[in-house]
Amino acid sequence: MRIATWNLNSITARLPRLLAWLESTGTDVLCIQETKCSAEQFPHDELRELGYTSAVNATGRWNGVALVSRVGLEEVVAGLPGGPEYEGAQEPRAISATCGGVRLWSVYVPNGRELLHDHYGYKLQWLGALREAVAQDASGERPFAVLGDFNIAPEDVDVWDPAVFVGATHVSAEERAALTALRAAGLSDVVPRPLKYDHPYTYWDYRQLAFPKNKGMRIDLVYGNAPFAKAVTDSYVDREERKGKGASDHAPVVVDLEV
Repeated sequence: MRIATWNLNSITARLPRLLAWLESTGTDVLCIQETKCSAEQFPHDELRELGYTSAVNATGRWNGVALVSRVGLEEVVAGLPGGPEYEGAQEPRAISATCGGVRLWSVYVPNGRELLHDHYGYKLQWLGALREAVAQDASGERPFAVLGDFNIAPEDVDVWDPAVFVGATHVSAEERAALTALRAAGLSDVVPRPLKYDHPYTYWDYRQLAFPKNKGMRIDLVYGNAPFAKAVTDSYVDREERKGKGASDHAPVVVDLEV
């Protein structure tokens, strides 16, 4: 089974690339973040023509997550149980389902904006709620993983220049501690370093030629429980998909399983 995660930064803008990528890679399940559309606008029909069923948690032009699968889509839960609200609403940042016997979450962790911003506190609360929500599945015997854009670089090696990020979100001690706590629930990073590249970043800003200069960050992660990690046969960042006109600012992260 081939499972992937990809922050598309608008599924509408990226739809032709998405459909071509799914067809060429033979991906069985894709976790999508930042759909930037309503549930009604989601391209169910186009994906169905390729053999995929979709589950979506999206409300409009911001945020939004989805799961698309050609190996089944059952036990769907939209939203983060017990998750905090921001400005009076629970944002569409999580969705989970069982696909081909594997339990998966697609998550889009809040950005945090700045260390003194209330969005940063919301980010930490959201991560705490995520840990509580996945704890039972993480320690279970069924293959289970949380995939998505975590908006956190786990270590200094996961950013192109740690000095540039001093005092910023995505690298703070509190955010990294929240990731550590999440892994302590029974999860591990199943995409090892190094892969094909010495620094397998997953995100590059559109500005200042960040991608050609490889000024990136590794913030799109796959955290699996022990049965999931044991089943992994390969993993990679599809850096090629970040190239060219109309690309997302994130690259897909792909994991192959023998289940």
